[in-house]
Amino acid sequence: MRNWAGNLEYKAGGMLRPATLAQLQEGVAAASRIKAVGTRHCFNTIADTDGIHVNLDLLAGGPQIDTARAVVRVGGGMSYGELGRYLESHGYALHNLASLPHISVAGAVQTGTHGSGSKLGSLHTAVKGLQLIRADGEVVRLQESDGADFLAAVVGLGALGIITELELAIEPSYAVRQQVYEGLLWEAVLADFEAVTSDGYSVSLFTDYTGPAVSQVWRKAMDSGNGPAPKEFHGAKPAPSALHPLPGMSAENCTPQLDVPGPWLERLPHFRHEFTPSNGNELQSEYLLPRGHAAAALRELRALSPVLAPLLFVSEIRTVAADGFWLSPAFERDSVALHLTWKPMQQEVETVLPLIEERLAPFEPRPHWGKLFAADAATLAPRYPHFENFRQLAASYDPAGKFRNSFLDRVLHGLPADRGDREATAPAVSAAVS
Repeated sequence: MRNWAGNLEYKAGGMLRPATLAQLQEGVAAASRIKAVGTRHCFNTIADTDGIHVNLDLLAGGPQIDTARAVVRVGGGMSYGELGRYLESHGYALHNLASLPHISVAGAVQTGTHGSGSKLGSLHTAVKGLQLIRADGEVVRLQESDGADFLAAVVGLGALGIITELELAIEPSYAVRQQVYEGLLWEAVLADFEAVTSDGYSVSLFTDYTGPAVSQVWRKAMDSGNGPAPKEFHGAKPAPSALHPLPGMSAENCTPQLDVPGPWLERLPHFRHEFTPSNGNELQSEYLLPRGHAAAALRELRALSPVLAPLLFVSEIRTVAADGFWLSPAFERDSVALHLTWKPMQQEVETVLPLIEERLAPFEPRPHWGKLFAADAATLAPRYPHFENFRQLAASYDPAGKFRNSFLDRVLHGLPADRGDREATAPAVSAAVS
């Protein structure tokens, strides 16, 4: 079985598909090594194991809304697209979504997936409670009132247990308008990054770091009845027709643009749930760093454009609000997220990652846990104030290390381990950015 991108084949020797919680508990307790696997939208070996994989598709029940508490209870394996349709049919919404609605809820929050919006927290900031199976098979339920354990477990990298259910905060449904602009000058971006990226409910910039301008700006705004979108965006002009983030690609599988209002779940993602966005023929990296360093960090990447551009499909620049989850890349930092969608050139990408991380090092970048990066525990630990607390808690939940793998050995424990970022085998064509 391969991941979404096709750049690695999992080592797991079998698959457990429990139909009941008791079957899952028994399977976890009996296993020597075990990991959950969801939509496989990770580009590294965070979900790999030399034991068995767990697929929760038979276990997941339908979502349940608790109107009194304003939460929805959802199986960890459900996708955001499926959940969004359910919530919208009942008049509710989530505060934020990632660019792809196809990803699983548990996998997204465990890796710190974030969406976009200067005042919006990452997807995991909606989590109000969760249920997981720890290494001995015990069911553990955690709520916000549980303090440290809760703050560690939500963005838990799969190190504390297998997430079976989550409770997410919900709010009344809302409408969003999406407009794409072209030709935003770098001069305007670097002069006042905060003004540009906060000028909308969600703003994304797409670039390859060459030339004088950002090629596309995707602006999503609440449909509050205040009339059409501005006729220009900090000097950029509205696109005359719907666009895909990648030049020359059809916009058919993208969410509606041209300032046409629509429900939140059909505007906040960049891609429509009813389409498979691509065959995954790409690689991805992403680094989050304090937003105050955005202009300086972007100047560094622009200086690297001769090296980056030949390997890039496109880069997306987004913003994320700070939160308090221990291993969140946005922990206690309003952040800028520098996302790089690479051509499927594994060796070349792996070679350039240390260079990028060296140039961004003064800004203490934190990588997206589900994407490709070179940093290990020695580099990462100083950037997370609760790093050692997390390691100790993970050891108490999993003393025998049955949820550990080469990825966790490298990024949490600093042990020699292959990066697991296997040679790409997919053809060099992409139809999605996420």
